[in-house]
Amino acid sequence: MNSIEKIVQQAIQDGYLTPSMEAEVGRICDTASELSIEEYMALDRLMGALLTGEVVAVPRKQFINVMEELVLTEAIARVGEIEATSEQTLDLGDIAAYALNRLPPLYATTEEGARFQRERAQERLRELIIQQVDEGISNSLDRPEFFPERQAINKGAGLANGSILEQVTSLLRTYAPDLDEQAGKGQPVAAA
Repeated sequence: MNSIEKIVQQAIQDGYLTPSMEAEVGRICDTASELSIEEYMALDRLMGALLTGEVVAVPRKQFINVMEELVLTEAIARVGEIEATSEQTLDLGDIAAYALNRLPPLYATTEEGARFQRERAQERLRELIIQQVDEGISNSLDRPEFFPERQAINKGAGLANGSILEQVTSLLRTYAPDLDEQAGKGQPVAAA
């Protein structure tokens, strides 16, 4: 992603703004001598989406596992495609956990380190990430309903049958529990 419009479009489509997306928008704004009207409009749309909760900002941690971001991005795209073209409802958390348990972690403590890990993963691990997400989806589709009373971590029964948006929201709340509280108080939601 190299334009503000594309980043905002992706954030609105996914329903979340990652720290890397936020950093890229900041980098573009810092290096541009002047923003276009389209870029200002995109930033305005993003701000509105953050304030209404349409987009949730994922806060920065002291460290991140870049692999989580890469797997979630791939899983969200694949699950979205499947759910849009079929009657299937998939559990995003199960699929991401399946793939993450079979992929190496890629931890970083700085934006530069995260960028390095992302680039490294795109070069060396992209096909493996896709393969593991696909296997996670196949595993999820083929799994019989042995334990219908299963409950997602930190959530009540029924999430497994929820929409992808509910599942992504649940995952983000798990990783960023204070966001709902800040958004409800009208405080800025963007990460520091």
